[in-house]
Parts: sequence; C-alpha cells; structure tokens
Amino acid sequence: MGKAEDAFQALLAQLPEPDRALAVGLHALVQAHAPALTPRTWYGMPAYALKGRVVLFFQPASRFKTRYATLGFTHEARLDEGEIWPVAFALKALTPEVERTVLRLLQRALEGLS
Repeated sequence: MGKAEDAFQALLAQLPEPDRALAVGLHALVQAHAPALTPRTWYGMPAYALKGRVVLFFQPASRFKTRYATLGFTHEARLDEGEIWPVAFALKALTPEVERTVLRLLQRALEGLS
C-alpha cells in the first residue's frame, strides 16, 4: 500500500460505528465497480479520486455530529441534470436498494469523467 492508501485505511479504522461500517461497505462497492478510482483522504474524510481529482467522498455523521452520514460527489463527477441537481445524499444504511442507487450514481460519475 502507498502512503495515501495507508492514510485512508487508518481513517476507516478510526471511524466510530455505524460510520465505519458504512465507509467500509462503500469502499467495497467502489473497489469492485470503479477500480480506476483511488482511495485517499480529503479534508479528513474518506474519498476517491481519478488522476488526483476527488470525485466521491464520504462524510461521516460523527464528523459534524449529524444524524446521518453523507455521500457526496464533487463537480468532477458531472452529475449535471438541467439547472439544478443533487450532489450529496444522506446515508444511513447500505441496503441492497441503496447499493444499487450508489452504483447508478457512480456509473454516471464515471461516464462524466470519460
């Protein structure tokens, strides 16, 4: 593992539950379906980048003491839909339905990067 991957894994290990379980599950999804994205930390949060540009990040609920974690996409993801579109999503569990939604968003983000 490189320095960025080591820092990423250390960050995951330090997250309290349920943030850790969400981050680990999200990591497994990204690694399985978007291996071109590189795990790294971004403003102290787990994130994924392509060619050094962050595309996707996970904001743990514990970071700001909120009632849900946030899955966010940066402008690099190009999830554009008309004049207004969502780029951040409340995340409380990684159910099969949520995983399918995350994978659809991830696919759109990857298409926008090509």
